[in-house]
Amino acid sequence: MIDLSNDIHSLSDFKRKTAKFMTQMKKTGHPVVLTINGKAEMVVQDAASYQRLLELAERAEMKEFLRKSLDDVEAGRTEPAIEVLEKLARKHKLTSKTK
Repeated sequence: MIDLSNDIHSLSDFKRKTAKFMTQMKKTGHPVVLTINGKAEMVVQDAASYQRLLELAERAEMKEFLRKSLDDVEAGRTEPAIEVLEKLARKHKLTSKTK
């Protein structure tokens, strides 16, 4: 979470005090919002926090995929795998090894 009183700084300030900001980010885990001419332009964060963010995003995507899959099952929009494989085998004139 961004702390508005501590985590928003100008790019110029970040350039002058990069080591201080790196220490702060590692300690708090908070990203730093950098501004140019008073407007937020970029966000900087330490590698460990970024990795956690990626993992959370991946988990959220998987949960959404699973939710949609369950919706398909409940709505009857699925077919047994064996039937699909047999259809593909017939379509591509392959011998089915399932029998």
